[in-house]
Amino acid sequence: MVQKTVLKVDVSCDKCKKKILKAVSGLPGVEKVEIDEAKGTLSVTGDADPYEVIMRSRKAGKFAEVVSIGPPPPPPKPDAAKKPELKPKPQPQPEPQIYGPPPPIMPQVCPCCQRLPHVVHVTRTEEPTPQCSIL
Repeated sequence: MVQKTVLKVDVSCDKCKKKILKAVSGLPGVEKVEIDEAKGTLSVTGDADPYEVIMRSRKAGKFAEVVSIGPPPPPPKPDAAKKPELKPKPQPQPEPQIYGPPPPIMPQVCPCCQRLPHVVHVTRTEEPTPQCSIL
């Protein structure tokens, strides 16, 4: 049975998004995966088990909160009976230019993804050779 699973996840960078997409899209029965960065939601449509979708997203390192699980919305029906109405085109008016702050840019890597495994680099130092005590 096809169902739509919607989860709330924190997608704060491109690396997080790729990691979740890779983890969830590998499940059998997944037909469609959508991530809405603005809302912070992950939508998975298909025959995949919702429990497996949650577990895969958590294994990818993201906390997943269930928003909804249920049948997907029906596809929109085309209205063939409606005829397009012919309306006179209004004269284009020049739009005033509004300058505001630029839209937020998603960082390439978030602080959560930047954490690297602790690696200790050890350099070998040569000790000076002691004088030979036999001579």
